[in-house]
Amino acid sequence: MAIEIFNRYENKYMIDDDVYEKLQGKLVDYMDLDSYNKKHALYPICNLYYDTPDSHLIRTSLQKPDYKEKLRIRSYGTPDAGSKVYIEIKKKFCKLVNKRRSALPLQESYAFLSSGVLPETIHPAWGANRQVLSEIQYILQQYTLRPQLFLSYERRAFFGAGKRDLRISFDTNITTRRSDLRLESGIYGSKLLPTGKWLMEVKTAENIPLWLCRLLSEYKIYPISFSKYGTEYRQILSSEIQMQKVG
Repeated sequence: MAIEIFNRYENKYMIDDDVYEKLQGKLVDYMDLDSYNKKHALYPICNLYYDTPDSHLIRTSLQKPDYKEKLRIRSYGTPDAGSKVYIEIKKKFCKLVNKRRSALPLQESYAFLSSGVLPETIHPAWGANRQVLSEIQYILQQYTLRPQLFLSYERRAFFGAGKRDLRISFDTNITTRRSDLRLESGIYGSKLLPTGKWLMEVKTAENIPLWLCRLLSEYKIYPISFSKYGTEYRQILSSEIQMQKVG
């Protein structure tokens, strides 16, 4: 988890339990299991997305512009006030995803994103990156941002053997809420996908390798356009429209 800057292409696929189980046996021939998954079948990731009061960032993202960006705090599991978390900027330009992040204690992250004032103490040994924090500070100056969405999921992930720029992840139990927007409150909320569904993501700086293309073809796995935050936002809008019709 020490990598702070990522540049890669991301392809997403929706699969069922049976395909997920079959793929596990195939991937071990080509890839290494994430170190977290060597101890646990799945590991939890929790995110707190920041947006404007009128959800400008996610509304812009859903319009599929050439450039879009998101800001979030990420933790691995439920943190406490002093736990290390990551503030992340995720940008996408012409299908290339750039993710930059810096580690900070949770309470310092909250204070920084609320005030826009850089922390007095930077923790380089933790993975704190002053340049990234300065970029985040600039974004905070451009928008009035606040916590808008808690989103968590359980993940199983693989790295390319000897080729770390290839990563395949499987996310399930995607859970969201728009109240009690603090990471330390734990994982609870509404399920984004039906039981038995997995979001598979292939992330690579290069072309997808031939052996993986063959597996995708063998199991009839096709790419989709899918955003966890975007899907949740669409569901919220749909629910509001239905309520207005009933009213």
